This record gives sequence, C-alpha cells and structure tokens, in this order.
Amino acid sequence: MENQQSVSGQGIPDGGRQTGLLTRGLQLEYATLAWNVVGVMIVALAAYHARSVALAGFGLDSLIEIFASVVVIWELTGAPEARERRALRLIGGAFMALALYLVVQAAVVLATGTKSAPSPAGMGWLAVTALAMFLLAWGKRTTGRALGNPVLTKEAGVTVVDGLLAVAVLVALVLNARFGWWWADPLTSLIIVGYGLREGLHAWHEGG
Repeated sequence: MENQQSVSGQGIPDGGRQTGLLTRGLQLEYATLAWNVVGVMIVALAAYHARSVALAGFGLDSLIEIFASVVVIWELTGAPEARERRALRLIGGAFMALALYLVVQAAVVLATGTKSAPSPAGMGWLAVTALAMFLLAWGKRTTGRALGNPVLTKEAGVTVVDGLLAVAVLVALVLNARFGWWWADPLTSLIIVGYGLREGLHAWHEGG
C-alpha cells in the first residue's frame, strides 16, 4: 500500500485512478465530438441564410475539431505506447490544417470583400460554443496531465483554438452587423494562425 501511495504521489495514477481518468478523458472527447457534429449542421444553416463566409469557415474548423477528437478517442481506446506517436502527429497535422484554413479564409474574404447579413442564430451559437470549448479544453488539459497522456493534453490546444476562433468570428460578426466592418473577421482570425502553427509543429516533433 505504501509503495502504491508513493507511486501515486509522484503523479503516476494507480490502476483504479487511471481507469477513472481514462473514462473522464473519453467522456470529454465524446462531448466535444457530439457538440461539433451538431454545430456543423447549425452553422451551415446559419451561414447559408446569412451568406456568411466567416460562419461557413467556422463550420470547416468544426470538422477539424471532429477529426482531432476521433484521433484522441482512437488513442485512448487502444495501446497508448503503440498509438501515441502516430496520434501526436495526427494532432499536429490537425493544428497545421487549421492554420492553413484560417489563412485561406482570410485571403478569400479580403480579396473578394465578401459582406454577410447579420445572423443572430449564428452569433448565439458562437457565444455558447466558445464557453463550451474553453470548459472542455480545461477538462482535457487537466485530465491529460493527471493521466500523463500527451495526446489528450495536446488536443486540448485544438479545442482552445476552436474556442478562440468562435470568439473571433463572433466579434467580427458583431462589428460587421453594427458598424459594417466586414474586414474584422479575416484580420481577427489571423491572430490565431501563429498559435496553431506553433502547437502543430510542437506536436508533430513530439510524435517523432
């Protein structure tokens, strides 16, 4: 018993605690997956009615988050030693895909001067999504660190980016609706590109 407590005290979970942490990690990923699957449909409808490139782009971002969640679920339900490196590389790829998407979206919007109609439904969903993503990211990071699982911890960063992007698009939609600042969305989203690239490259190198 003393030996087991000593191991746990060093930050390495014992069998029972590890099982609980794995269960919590999976629940967080399933919640993220379900939220984004529903979100893709809601955002697609809102983007169509408002003719909003920003909302359509956020829907694509949700698809990347869905992919990242699937990767983590795959890693958590298999042999971590065998899947960890590949999962980290896939998460790194998801980060870089997200950064690429943000750059392309910003370039298209700035080049075309696309202006969208106000979308109360889209703005409402973005506000709720931002809060949900930040809470899920906190849960994943806390659980991943306690579990000693770098894949879950790193994927929390993807969820943070998703939340930040929701805030950025929300602010841009509000500014566009109130002041006609259509260019606010692409400029705001570019701020997140650097973070996404940094985290993506770090995860890719960790996957070795």
